[in-house]
Amino acid sequence: MAYWLLKAEPEDYSFDQLLADGATEWTGVRNYQAAKNLKSMKAHEKAFFYRSVVKPAIVGLMEIAEPWFPDPTDPRWPAVRVVPLCRLPREIPLAAIKAEPRLADLPLVRQPRLSVVPVQDPHWQILCAMGGIEP
Repeated sequence: MAYWLLKAEPEDYSFDQLLADGATEWTGVRNYQAAKNLKSMKAHEKAFFYRSVVKPAIVGLMEIAEPWFPDPTDPRWPAVRVVPLCRLPREIPLAAIKAEPRLADLPLVRQPRLSVVPVQDPHWQILCAMGGIEP
């Protein structure tokens, strides 16, 4: 099973909104590498919800509910459907992620502008522990 991290700007879409909606289509990705990552997702894979820009942090856990389909806002690009699983008991600030040496090669750290990144199993385990959840 693969794991993922998807970024959203809180003024565009927040984890609170995802919890209220119960599901959403992850649309608007316009970067080729991020789009390739969306196309690699499979149903039931897990993903972190990362709040970018304002107090950047991993704040929640989601599940890929539906693998990629044409983005309704521009069918040349992919989208996926996600459902919220839980808010993390402890947010994981970007500063804490960068301070953890075992996460130095995490794509979030290496490619900070990429909005959809894979998370390798060892990194997933570390991040879940930092956020106060069982992997």
